[in-house]
Amino acid sequence: MGRLTEAAAAAGGGGASAARSAGPPPAPLPPASTSPGCTATMASSEEDGTNGGASEAGEEKEAPGRRRRLGLLATVWLTFYNIAMTAGWLVLAIAMVRFYMEKGTHKGLYKSIQKTLKFFQTFALLEIQNEESVVLFLVAWTVTEITRYSFYTFSLLDHLPYFIKWARYNFFIILYPVGVVGELLTIYAALPYVKKTGMFSIRLPNKYNVSFDYYYFLLITMASYIPLFPQLYFHMLRQRRKVLHGEVIVEKDD
Repeated sequence: MGRLTEAAAAAGGGGASAARSAGPPPAPLPPASTSPGCTATMASSEEDGTNGGASEAGEEKEAPGRRRRLGLLATVWLTFYNIAMTAGWLVLAIAMVRFYMEKGTHKGLYKSIQKTLKFFQTFALLEIQNEESVVLFLVAWTVTEITRYSFYTFSLLDHLPYFIKWARYNFFIILYPVGVVGELLTIYAALPYVKKTGMFSIRLPNKYNVSFDYYYFLLITMASYIPLFPQLYFHMLRQRRKVLHGEVIVEKDD
């Protein structure tokens, strides 16, 4: 979930993709009409009588070409990255379904997919105490991330199926709250263990003269959801109206 995800990941809740960035991936900047050195070249040629016009024209031709090449490389890289992430989350989804079909229960699910999950998402900075809550945000993450990275990939290729766009701006309505609930319950369930063991905490005295209490860090993380999640959620609702219904959204200055 946008960058609630990072906060929740540090807390072992990861970020229900429920919490992820709302818009499509950054597009390469369009080539500028002139290069930065053109004005100086023209001034210099007028002063000393040299033929600076040819040099200026050459620079103008080369700069857009370089930028087009960089834009192409960026597009190729982003496309490859989004395809890889889509495939990775699909593998995770298949592993989850396969585990449930074989075992008939979600008990032990996290341990069975832990290594795969760590590869795609910062996770497991908490000792898992409540597997039911883990299942909540795992389902939310998986569906949201498959949809999100598919949306990015097809957008970059300029072939976006309507269903992918529809899913991107409708699934979040349920998945974001489900993911957040799963994250918060997971963090809450782990608090007694963290407090008892001093997990990831740094006590004084030490040679760096620095202290850190992971227990209070988790409390602050949980509290941060109160102002952050509504902003993310309502932003996505505005984007939904804009993309699916063509509404013009006017942002008001405070």
